[in-house]
Amino acid sequence: MIFVVLVLLTLFNIWWERRVVARMQHRIGPNVHGPFGLLQSLADGVKLALKEDLTPKAADKVVFILAPVIAVIPAFVTFSVIPFGPVVDLFGQHTPLQLTDMPVAVLFVMAIASIGIYGIVLGGWSSGSTYSLLGGLRSSAQMISYEVAMGLALVSVFMYAGSMSTSEIVAAQDDFWFGLILLPSFLIYTIAMVGETNRAPFDLPEAEGELVGGFHTEYSSLKFALFFLAEYINMATVSALATTLFLGGWHAPFWLDHAWAGANEGYWPVLWFFGKVLFFIFIFIWLRGSLPRLRYDQFMAFGWKRLIPISLVWILAVATMRVARDDLEFDRQTAMIAAGVLLALFLLLFLVPERKVEDDATAPAAPAPGGFPVPPMPAGGAVRGAARPLVFASTDPITTQTTTEANDG
Repeated sequence: MIFVVLVLLTLFNIWWERRVVARMQHRIGPNVHGPFGLLQSLADGVKLALKEDLTPKAADKVVFILAPVIAVIPAFVTFSVIPFGPVVDLFGQHTPLQLTDMPVAVLFVMAIASIGIYGIVLGGWSSGSTYSLLGGLRSSAQMISYEVAMGLALVSVFMYAGSMSTSEIVAAQDDFWFGLILLPSFLIYTIAMVGETNRAPFDLPEAEGELVGGFHTEYSSLKFALFFLAEYINMATVSALATTLFLGGWHAPFWLDHAWAGANEGYWPVLWFFGKVLFFIFIFIWLRGSLPRLRYDQFMAFGWKRLIPISLVWILAVATMRVARDDLEFDRQTAMIAAGVLLALFLLLFLVPERKVEDDATAPAAPAPGGFPVPPMPAGGAVRGAARPLVFASTDPITTQTTTEANDG
């Protein structure tokens, strides 16, 4: 059932992304295949299956074939510990809407997600192409870096809930969502999950302007479709994990259960759960339609110099507040002062500018014999903003007088 749900959700997400981005860019999205173009994604899948399957001559064929499989299988497996709803009556059996649960379920998700990196790295390495190899190296560095920030963002959730079980974390959010109580962790996780899934503006492993297509440049037909499927299922997986850990999981939104007692009973929680998941997927689409791609050095510096230090400081703050709440007596004013100091530290981390290394001024190189002369750079560096207006000097008095009269007129 999870496999079917994820495949259908992928088909819907592809159609939804095209329609939303088309609306943002004032153009027409898919509208021909099926009602509202809903069958466009299915038509694309059939097209990919019927395309010629090519394998480069220099590729390691065994690894080249296994890499897409290694990438797509963890995407499905991670959904096995996500709770869709409470205990329901399913074909006469009382069962929770969750495939399995374990005391370290979130660590299981992180471990399985890290295996998906091997599929991308091996796909780039086994292709025998320089651009694919560079895309695989970029992806490994990017995903590992942002997995560190993502894991640190989840530590405060573990401390506050007192468990790593996904079902117990959802139960701990019956009154207040952790997305409100642990807002810095929620924001860090939201940024890290976009970088983890290689989505715009963090789609650097697939930067077509620099790497042709990234790690899957040499892939075609169904093997490329598996990489494509893995990306969209990973979007759903990190969105479901964010829903489970920060937005109350399958609990009714906006405390609807206080006004309607049956909001968290039966199959209604499944609707709340997928509504929250689609909200996060809309955030993915919104970012893709509105933000340009970052430079790789900016992206890595933001992860290592901003997200990870802030995560560590926030973990210390949450641990301190937990100890103070359990063992010490303090009033609300003390808590507000501590929160203010913490906020000031966050602001200082962002406001401290980085030191820029000034390039040594070098003399312009002489043009090669027979080549075109290259104009020297301006003394103060590259000119920013509008260029200066061009003024042409003229020695002909008649032309000068005519030009002056025209300008005066």
